[in-house]
Amino acid sequence: MPARPSLLYVTDLAYPARGRRYGDEDVFLTARLRADFDIALCHPRDALALMDRFDAVVVRNSGPVLHYQEAYDAFRDRAAACGTRVYNPLHGRADMAGKGYLLDLTEGGHPVIPTVDRPDRLDRLPDSEQYAVKPRTGADSIGLTFVTRDLLADLAYGDILVQPRIDFRYEVSFYYVDDAFQYALYAPDPDRRWILEPYEPSAADLAFARRFIDWNTLDHGIQRVDACRTREGALLLVELEDLNPYLSLDLVGDRARDAFVGRMTDSLHAFLAAGPTRRTGRAG
Repeated sequence: MPARPSLLYVTDLAYPARGRRYGDEDVFLTARLRADFDIALCHPRDALALMDRFDAVVVRNSGPVLHYQEAYDAFRDRAAACGTRVYNPLHGRADMAGKGYLLDLTEGGHPVIPTVDRPDRLDRLPDSEQYAVKPRTGADSIGLTFVTRDLLADLAYGDILVQPRIDFRYEVSFYYVDDAFQYALYAPDPDRRWILEPYEPSAADLAFARRFIDWNTLDHGIQRVDACRTREGALLLVELEDLNPYLSLDLVGDRARDAFVGRMTDSLHAFLAAGPTRRTGRAG
C-alpha cells in the first residue's frame, strides 16, 4: 500500500481575528482531512524550517502577511527554488500578490470598485462623499483610512490605492474550490461585516463570481470572491482572496460543509498527482 501523502498545514491558531475563529476552523478541517493525509500544523513563521519534510504545504488561516513579511518572503523564495508544492499555488494573481490587481481589473473594465494609484488618475474615480485609502499590501483593513475629495491631492502616493467609498446594500462572498462553486454567504447589515448568513445566488451572481475565478487561472486551490451589492442592484468586486481566505464553515449546513471537505480532499489529491512530488530533505 502506498504511503499516505503528508501535508504541512500552515495556520495561526491564536490569531485574534475579529468575528472569526481561525483556530476552530482549522482544527475542524485538519480533523477531517486526516482521513486521507498525514498532517502537521505549524505557525507561518515556522513553515520555512519544516516545509521540506512534507509532500505539500497547505496555507490556510495564516493571518495577514504584513505581520511576518520577512518569513513569508523567505518561504516563497525557498518554495520556488526547491519546487515545493504549495496549496494555494503561489502564482495567484489576486490578493496573494497584493492589491495591485484591482488596478488591472479597473483598467480592464471589469465590474470592480474603481481603483487608482496616482494623483493624475483621480479624475477616473466617480464623485463620492468619501474615498477609501488603503496600502497595496494591506489586509484585514490594516491601514485603511477614509478622506474627502479635497484631501486626495495631498496623499503620499506610491504604495497606496484610492477608491470611492461605495454606499452598498450588503456584502456577499462566493466560495470556490478549484473552479467549482461551493456556497455563498452575505452580511445583510453593512455595519456588521462578519455577521454572515447563507445566501442563495442567482445565475447572474454566479456568472459575476466565475469571471474572476477564470481571470485568476489557478488550477487548484481555495478562493473567495468578495463583492458588494450597490443601491442600484449591481455587484462590484471588493477583493479576490486567493492566499488564505477564511471560509466561515461554521455558518453553513452539514451538507455544504461535508461537500466542501470532500471537494478540498479531491482537489489536494489532484494537486499532488499533477506533477512529481519533491522531497528535498531538511532545510539547511
